[in-house]
Amino acid sequence: MTMTARIIAIAVATSLLCASAAQAQGFPGKPVRIVPFGTAGGPVDTLARLYAEKLRERWKQPVIVEAKPGASGTLAADFVAKAPPDGTTFLITLSLTHINNAILQKTIPYDPFRDFAPLSQLAVGYGPALIAPAAAPFNDVRELVAYAKQKPVGLTYGTWGTGSTPHLFGEMLAKQTGIRLVHVPYKGEGAAHLDLFGGTLDIAWANSGTARTLLNSNRIKVLGATGSRRSQVLAQTPLFGEQGFDGFEPTTWIGAYAPAKTPPAIVDELSAALREATRQPDIAARWRDIGFEPAGTTPGEFARIHKADFPKWARMIEAAGVTAE
Repeated sequence: MTMTARIIAIAVATSLLCASAAQAQGFPGKPVRIVPFGTAGGPVDTLARLYAEKLRERWKQPVIVEAKPGASGTLAADFVAKAPPDGTTFLITLSLTHINNAILQKTIPYDPFRDFAPLSQLAVGYGPALIAPAAAPFNDVRELVAYAKQKPVGLTYGTWGTGSTPHLFGEMLAKQTGIRLVHVPYKGEGAAHLDLFGGTLDIAWANSGTARTLLNSNRIKVLGATGSRRSQVLAQTPLFGEQGFDGFEPTTWIGAYAPAKTPPAIVDELSAALREATRQPDIAARWRDIGFEPAGTTPGEFARIHKADFPKWARMIEAAGVTAE
């Protein structure tokens, strides 16, 4: 490339950057809405409210959190996919809505790739834990399996939705061991835990941070944790792999998406704001409290992660024997 060509290229790039920055000037200019996965008061909703506080400080504009629970996150994702692409509505969600649902549901009202602009992968999970009431006659996964083999009618287990990671892990455990486990999906983990305490469920799944809190209250026992490494908040809990059960290593993530066709300058601003918030000590600590490691990627990095994870989860779903609904 000649010197003249380099000068022209630099000039063009500079003008595009200036134009992009000009588009974002004055953003957001009106209230911003964060739509979190799950129910109000759930783990993602709680983190979304912490992010909202940081974004209010940055933008000097109201930032509200509006939960739209149901259908394993499909309602929330669809709402954001159809929102105006002006950056004032975005989603904070589990990978469930953008991978598992697309594989397991015959039809969903959105395309997980075409209908969204990736903003940032916010955190990566350690893996959910399997819990039981404190008085349960088993103390780990191996004892649970031995107990379940004596129960031809099977045991019930609660999760936060059909196609969720806990659902897949539950079906994998049943398939590997030959025991009967009956899946009971809920809108959030809190509702499942209430039924666990009430005796409606035999076992349930929980994010590791929730499991730690319940364990400290002496209401449950933690049978085992999934993932490839022990969570900081459940350091004494043996992993499924450590108990002789293979295939429970994959972990989920939580990320943020805007509607497709959101202007690049606004995508960049949203992503930068979320990454800056993720680095804040209080938010990073809260992620770790609920069993996630803070990440904070760029839009491009997040898009590559999403694309690469899709076939991995498809293989896991096939191994679990879960079919499309």
